[in-house]
Amino acid sequence: MESENTTNIKDDIRAINEKIQQESAFIDLLMMEINKNIIGQRHMIERLLIGLIGQGHILLEGVPGLAKTLAINTLSKAIDGSFSRIQFTPDLLPADVVGTMIYNMQKNEFAVKKGPVFANFVLADEINRAPAKVQSALLEAMQEKQVTIGDTTYKLEKPFLVLATQNPVEQEGTYMLPEAQVDRFMLKVVIDYPEAEDEKLIIKQNLKKTPAVINSVVSQNDILRAMDSVKDIYMDEKIIQYIIDIVGATRNPDKFKLADLAPLISFGASPRGSINLAVAAKAYAFVKRRGYVLPEDIRAVCYDVLRHRISLSYEAEATNVKVEEIIKQVLNVVEVP
Repeated sequence: MESENTTNIKDDIRAINEKIQQESAFIDLLMMEINKNIIGQRHMIERLLIGLIGQGHILLEGVPGLAKTLAINTLSKAIDGSFSRIQFTPDLLPADVVGTMIYNMQKNEFAVKKGPVFANFVLADEINRAPAKVQSALLEAMQEKQVTIGDTTYKLEKPFLVLATQNPVEQEGTYMLPEAQVDRFMLKVVIDYPEAEDEKLIIKQNLKKTPAVINSVVSQNDILRAMDSVKDIYMDEKIIQYIIDIVGATRNPDKFKLADLAPLISFGASPRGSINLAVAAKAYAFVKRRGYVLPEDIRAVCYDVLRHRISLSYEAEATNVKVEEIIKQVLNVVEVP
């Protein structure tokens, strides 16, 4: 016979699930609108929505020409949000990103000129092309959700999503993001070339006389409500323990019968990794229109959350071991609740 407490929990989960199904009704509509412009790349689009709803930011790695700019621009139009693109170059200054004080000769006073970071959707294109000062200015805005110009601090508007890109092929003349800064991104998404059938459709779409018109199908208020609703999604204690075990296995592989991984890992995921794994799993459940988190949700987002948080040792790099292989071994060994 079920206890009263268990019955109450089931009723609560059912109520949350019904609420999330209503609140997430816009997801299908939004995906349909984005797919007018973006063919294939479902993984990337879902991760953009996870970052947006989970109030995180995304580091996107892929060769040029894979619709990274188009994807975030299309998303901003479908949500009726402001969009700005910052092309990171070696001569860029922090003021070019966050803004600066400009002297007005007529009024004999300084006025604030806000930078491109003051937008709902910010594309930081090739973030590793600019020096550390500029990277830090953007990352501070991402973390604090505010910018200080002169003596005044300005809050950034919600929703606020930064999509930073980097080219994995060309490393000449780049400034590698330090681990502590990379850790501030909720997800690192690696995208590959489209399938042959998708590429055929992409060519046909680009040969059309008139490009697809993206309509605003979701309001910013819908997104803000979704951000609040994600926090209500039910996550069982066993799922939280599953997250702790996965992250723990990246720090102390020996404790999880993964002794062969110990020489390959310099250091494992930080507590921020655990938090982001939980938040991303909740956001993923929301995108899938569910009011509760399953172990499959953790596994689905695990690669994107952890791949930039596990530092490989010299031995791993020398033997060409990929971080994805380490995450795969961890997921295969850690017991699923």
